[in-house]
Amino acid sequence: MLKQLYIKNFTLIEELDIAFQPGFSVITGETGAGKSIILGALGLLLGNRADVRQLRAGADRCVVEAHFDLKHYDFKPFFIEHDLDYDESDCIVRREITASGKSRAFINDSPVTLTQMRELGDRLIDIHSQHQNLLLRKEDFQLSVVDIIAGNDDQRKAYGDAFKAYIQARQQLEQLRQSLQESRDNEDFLRFQQKELSEARLTAGEQEELEQQSELMSHAEEIKSSLYEADCLLTAENTGIVQQLRTFSSQMRSLERIFPAMGELAERADSAFIELKDISEEIADKLEQTDFDPRQLEEVNSRLDLIYTLQQKFHVSSIDELLQQLDNINHQLSQIDNSDEELRQQEARVEELRQKCEQLAKKLTTTREKAAKKIEQEMHTRLVPLGIPNVRFEVSLGTKPLSADGIDTVAFLFSANKSTALMPVSEVASGGEIARVMLSLKAMISGAVKLPTIVFDEIDTGVSGRVAEQMAEIMREMGAADRQVISITHLPQIAALGTTHYRVSKEESPSGTISHMQQLDDNERVREIAQMLSGSNITEAAIDNAKELLKVK
Repeated sequence: MLKQLYIKNFTLIEELDIAFQPGFSVITGETGAGKSIILGALGLLLGNRADVRQLRAGADRCVVEAHFDLKHYDFKPFFIEHDLDYDESDCIVRREITASGKSRAFINDSPVTLTQMRELGDRLIDIHSQHQNLLLRKEDFQLSVVDIIAGNDDQRKAYGDAFKAYIQARQQLEQLRQSLQESRDNEDFLRFQQKELSEARLTAGEQEELEQQSELMSHAEEIKSSLYEADCLLTAENTGIVQQLRTFSSQMRSLERIFPAMGELAERADSAFIELKDISEEIADKLEQTDFDPRQLEEVNSRLDLIYTLQQKFHVSSIDELLQQLDNINHQLSQIDNSDEELRQQEARVEELRQKCEQLAKKLTTTREKAAKKIEQEMHTRLVPLGIPNVRFEVSLGTKPLSADGIDTVAFLFSANKSTALMPVSEVASGGEIARVMLSLKAMISGAVKLPTIVFDEIDTGVSGRVAEQMAEIMREMGAADRQVISITHLPQIAALGTTHYRVSKEESPSGTISHMQQLDDNERVREIAQMLSGSNITEAAIDNAKELLKVK
């Protein structure tokens, strides 16, 4: 729950550092004193959008920081998931805005995203302002209330997982149908392409080999002429290099007896002779094998033309890609040939998942039906003491097609009189009645959800007297059991029942209007409630009335 709130340079607040207590606290003050500013500051900690206009005039930075006690709540998994330091007795949430418009968020001094701050904030504080009464118009809010009271998290998760799988299977079925239809529309062309590629009998590496053959045969005469000249240079009688090298080696051998150093040269010449003789024999073989065959060259070039034409048609640059194209075409044609069976299988899967969703949705409906009865009973019990003795409150469940939240529609029906027909609560309830309905719903929800802090902003609109006192009793009840309830109120009956009382005030200073907030002691509290009763002119009767409300002497 909220332990401490520090605000600096936020709109009319120059600097505020105030402690909050467990239980039921009230905040009072004149209209325009700055109570809404406190809510705006808390809203920043809930991840609300920051606006540079929220900075106090002349300030270069605004800071809002809150300390929370998390000992009685299961928040540790959140901190582990987001790799944040965890201190259950002091969780620090901070938001900073600079004059340049930059906004930064921190949890326990670690920078976080607004999404992370919002996720934590939603679990730390619930701020109920008057605009939240409009939620009664929204079916998803009413359904969420039923689900909270039903405590059906496991059933909703099981249904949600099944529904997601069902939607994915339906999308896959539709994609399959579209793909098969496109393939069928294109079947003749696909079969023509398959025939063309299959009849080409392409093989991997064929193109490179053919291109090499074409290059050799196109230059056959030039190659043969060069090989002939090389052969002559090496093997011509008397003048050939091989014969002359042999003669040279013999001369070196003849000198070896009288000039031993020539022996080494003779051995080297012999090695060169052997190598050159091998080269000459290989050239002779190449010369014999090299022949120009115009018909063979034509066949090679014709094959290459076919390959190049196919590559151009299919917009590829290699035989491997052409073979891949053939595989793709074969796969598409196989799909067409087996389309009926594939469609039947996918349709059967969709139907199977649909039936599973319906079964799980019915289980979800059962939990909601039980919760609806519980809500009706509890709302009647809560609303009668709040000045609606003839109240009728009904949770009407209807059906709808399978959707992300099940097959149930929900409508909260309300009547304040026995003779008035039940109608949607947002259409027939007055402002004061809606405030009491929302307070009763919040009280009921708070019993099912462990929310540390709940803030009510003028939920007492449209009520007074005994009804206001009953509303305060409900909020005080909610403030028990490790929960903190803070009510911003204009009614002395509500303010008197708070266990802690804060006053927001404003003053004019040389730098402009400044808002203050302070915790009141017993005497200050008597005067504040007396002023709420009688206005700025506090009378003795108002003092006595305030003491009576506060049950002090």
